[in-house]
Amino acid sequence: MNRTILVVDDDKKIVDLVTLYLKRDGYTVLAASDGYEALDLARRKLPDLIVLDLMLPELSGSDVCRLLRAESDVPIIMLTARAGDEDKLRGLDLGADDYMTKPFNPRELVARVRAVLRRAAPGEPASEDVSFGDLVVSFVRHEVTVGGQPVNLTPTEFRLLEALIREPGRAFSRSELLDRVFGYDYEGVERTVDVHIMNLRRKIERTPGRRSIATVPGLGYRFEGRRVE
Repeated sequence: MNRTILVVDDDKKIVDLVTLYLKRDGYTVLAASDGYEALDLARRKLPDLIVLDLMLPELSGSDVCRLLRAESDVPIIMLTARAGDEDKLRGLDLGADDYMTKPFNPRELVARVRAVLRRAAPGEPASEDVSFGDLVVSFVRHEVTVGGQPVNLTPTEFRLLEALIREPGRAFSRSELLDRVFGYDYEGVERTVDVHIMNLRRKIERTPGRRSIATVPGLGYRFEGRRVE
């Protein structure tokens, strides 16, 4: 199935280069040079994935990501000109699924696009809906509800939650979760997991003082809910 990618950057050379490589890989490409144009295209054309620069004129990439996350779970790969971990993690905190630092290898970006789209694609359902108190996860419909209300998770957040609830009570290291969610070839920092866990907690933990995803000091995380049969 042909996939559509929206590339957003105010540098025309970068847009042209990324477009060339994505089209070679069989994707349809849309392009925008500022935040407002990006929002308009994302809402009208409903791309399968967005490659989004953080630094944009008119409306920043951060604001675009924040606005889109309020209404959509479209996969987003952030582009940042800064190599520091804090800048990368800031993009993830806004709801991005992955990031790349400029300058980048366009072949690697295409590989990241393929990987994120694989994570976003529903696989063969492994089981029926599972319930943990007021948290219900449907692997068939790729949906999550808390207290009967739908929760909008990004594809990465859904994969992370799935990894944890498949084995409730088991402590996962950050590196294990990186492997399960991103794949063994992912070269991101382990703190990436912390940011996604923080976002996930904010969305599924509605009861004050009640933690579904526990921190395991010096290791990582475990899911503490009890399955309702």
